[in-house]
Amino acid sequence: MLNRFDHSLPPNGMAEIRYLDGDFRVVRPGSFVRCAVTGVPISLEELKYWSVERQEAYASPEAVLQRHKEQLAR
Repeated sequence: MLNRFDHSLPPNGMAEIRYLDGDFRVVRPGSFVRCAVTGVPISLEELKYWSVERQEAYASPEAVLQRHKEQLAR
């Protein structure tokens, strides 16, 4: 499983993630990533929405839809 990380180390700060189809890989350990739309922190345990193409994380389905609408407007 690619999205596992060592829980014995205290994860501090923002993680660097490589978003894959149906999974993600932690490149640099951390406790969270930021939503590309809202900027809110998302804990890695709660990370459910991302774009492989844009390599961005999203906090909610609404944030995904907002980003999609922004891309269509361009």
